[in-house]
This record gives sequence, C-alpha cells and structure tokens, in this order.
Amino acid sequence: MSAARLRFPATHPAFAGHFPGAPMLPGALLLAAALEALGIAHAGLEIASAKFLHPVAPETEVEVRRLGNRIELRAQGRVVATAQVRAASA
Repeated sequence: MSAARLRFPATHPAFAGHFPGAPMLPGALLLAAALEALGIAHAGLEIASAKFLHPVAPETEVEVRRLGNRIELRAQGRVVATAQVRAASA
C-alpha cells in the first residue's frame, strides 16, 4: 500500500469555473493529482473506472491510498472517490 495527502487551495484556478458559488474540484483533476502524488502517473497505468461519491471543496485535505489496483480517496472521514487502474493499452 502507498499513501499520500492532497490539498487544493481556494485560489486554485479550477475552482473559478467549478462552480461559482459552490466550488468543487473537478474529478479529472482530482484523479490526476492522486496518480501524481502516488508516483504512478507515468508508470504505464490507466484508469479503468472511477466513481465520484462526494464533492471535494477548496482547502479540503484528501488522503489517497493505493491498494493493489484500487485507489481510494478519503476526506473528512468518508470515501469521496475510488478508481481502478490497469496496465495501459497499447
């Protein structure tokens, strides 16, 4: 198992358009940051599937864990997203 922590400041440009008055982190950005934080962004893996269960607001600390081929993202004591990774297709 590997783990990392993420936090996106309220000033991050992604929050400006997602969504005015109720900012939340775009899922694609969250997953890309998770792969980078775990050191597997360039390891020949791709995301096979993902589920987004709860929005991530500015300044929220997100804990990222890799459990085999599964990535789990938790914030404020609950799972906010999960993803399955696999070897990239050629």
